[in-house]
Amino acid sequence: MLANVDTSLPRPALPVDRPWRRQSAALLGFLTMSWCVSLLGSLPIRMNGDGWYAVADKAPWTPPGWIFGSVWLVLYAAMAVAVWLVWRQRRVDRRPALRAYGALLLLNLAWPFTFFGLYPMLETAALWLALLVIGGHAVTATIAVLSFGPISRTAGLLMLPYVSWLVFSASLNLYAAVNN
Repeated sequence: MLANVDTSLPRPALPVDRPWRRQSAALLGFLTMSWCVSLLGSLPIRMNGDGWYAVADKAPWTPPGWIFGSVWLVLYAAMAVAVWLVWRQRRVDRRPALRAYGALLLLNLAWPFTFFGLYPMLETAALWLALLVIGGHAVTATIAVLSFGPISRTAGLLMLPYVSWLVFSASLNLYAAVNN
């Protein structure tokens, strides 16, 4: 009886986890993580932006407030795409690059809480402390570029605007620390 069964027909494939689903979920996860950090980091800015910061002496090159939110939204997205591109590479040791990304998220949270959140208690000392945080942030972002680049050139390039913005933001921080 079994001899009459045609075995030349293809068998239906078993359901598998489609790689594009996993990739899409990972990208969405990195975007969500980045934007959650952005949302949390914006809390001390929203709480103090109209308070002491509104009357603080700011650098003449300080852009309008809405620019910061727009730029950071794009930078967080670029950072998430960059780390996703690194995460996708399975044949290399990605751990140092992924650790750099984690450190960037932590420093992204630390700076607004230091600059905006601690100023009411520590005044100018908070601004100097924030300058140390953003300096470390810029160094860590540079390390991320150098870690991401060999794994994915696109990922490394996506991180360059982030480093540039941190250096620009550090100049604003320095001006505030010196003049307030």
